Amino acid sequence: MPATALDSMVLRDVFATPAMRRIFSDEHRLTLYLAIEAALARVEARLGVIPAAAAAEIERHCALDELDLEKLKRDTERIGAPVQPVVAQLTALCRDGLGQWCHYGATTQDIMDTATVLQMREAFALIDADLAAIAEALAELAGVHRDTVMAARSQLQHAIPTTFGFKMAGVLAAVTRDRERLSQLLPRLLVGQFGGAVGTLASLGDAGPAVHAALMGELGLAAPEIAWHTARDRIAEAGGFLALVTGTCGKLARDVTLLMQTEVAEAAEAAAPGRGSSSTMPQKRNPVSSVMIQAAVPVVRQLAATLYEAMVEDHERASGAWQTEWIVVPEIFCLAAGILAHTRGVVSGLTVDAERMRANLAITNGLVTAEAVQMGLAAALGRGNAHHLVADLSRAALASRRPLAALLKENATVAQHLDPDAIDRLCDPANYTGAAGASVDRVLALVARADRDPADGG
Repeated sequence: MPATALDSMVLRDVFATPAMRRIFSDEHRLTLYLAIEAALARVEARLGVIPAAAAAEIERHCALDELDLEKLKRDTERIGAPVQPVVAQLTALCRDGLGQWCHYGATTQDIMDTATVLQMREAFALIDADLAAIAEALAELAGVHRDTVMAARSQLQHAIPTTFGFKMAGVLAAVTRDRERLSQLLPRLLVGQFGGAVGTLASLGDAGPAVHAALMGELGLAAPEIAWHTARDRIAEAGGFLALVTGTCGKLARDVTLLMQTEVAEAAEAAAPGRGSSSTMPQKRNPVSSVMIQAAVPVVRQLAATLYEAMVEDHERASGAWQTEWIVVPEIFCLAAGILAHTRGVVSGLTVDAERMRANLAITNGLVTAEAVQMGLAAALGRGNAHHLVADLSRAALASRRPLAALLKENATVAQHLDPDAIDRLCDPANYTGAAGASVDRVLALVARADRDPADGG
């Protein structure tokens, strides 16, 4: 009986993706538990800690289809964690009592934490692939629209001119930083857990460190400098990273939603039959992906906060805070995957109306260039005097609904310093985009360099 958006047959692929849900599914998680138990038996046999025959027998039965999942469910509810029931079934499956060597020297949290790290390794590979595709689409938009002039908005009002390429390059730079953050995060995160009861490996005696190192090598993970049963900064950092990444997506989605407003209509999500339609208003073309992104981003942010809260754990093994991660980690990754999938769709299919952007620049009768005029007069009048003069003329333009350029040409003070052609040049929004184009070029060059050499900031 699916109950939440993430397991709902109707909503699950609105807010998540099949690939990410598979990584955090019961079946995959249990498969990883079994893979870790098999790897542990192999390395312990190789090091002479357990009999080779036991390792072979244990590994032979480390298959999901050999488990009784209904019994596992009942036993987990009774015990409070799923690993002991898995080990009990695995032990019973082995011949001649060889299963007694299963899970030798390990504790439940060792297996579960290491499985979580293996899940996150797969999950972040998907996330980086999405970020790469998003970056590629943003780079295309930034390059094509390097000089597409539009109104920049401050507190939702026209500010001064910018370019759509500059807007997209700003998001691209953030995505590039996110990819750099991920490359820095992974070495800290991809660290397994194997410490036994309280992290000291006491049950394995002198063999403990060797087993630990060999197990991590077998799994392709780094060995931690010390057990991290109740030091949860790695998990919290992963959640914080997802909050940052999805926040970047949320900012883009907010802008797209605003640009799709009827009164603005400067950009829109890709059209498809029925997409974004209304049940009552036949003319509507609502944003879809951008809305879903904005719905999920605050939830990711709060889940990240919960992971930070779960860092406050008691002594060497936690009583509740660790279990919080069982709930939060799958949800935060699934929601992040859904946000990235929607973002990928938005940027790859975004339609841009350059003519509408130019038309919207004109709706204030030239006031969008008021700062340009002010700076054109500042050298002669001083910035403060120029500001007051242009502010007065801007108010007059608003009141009279006449173009700012016309009032400037009629003003005696302005006429002393600017001829009509100079005023027209200052009142052309395309002439006041500053370093926008150069900034786009710089971001695109940085991205290209990072793609060529991922170790150099990418």
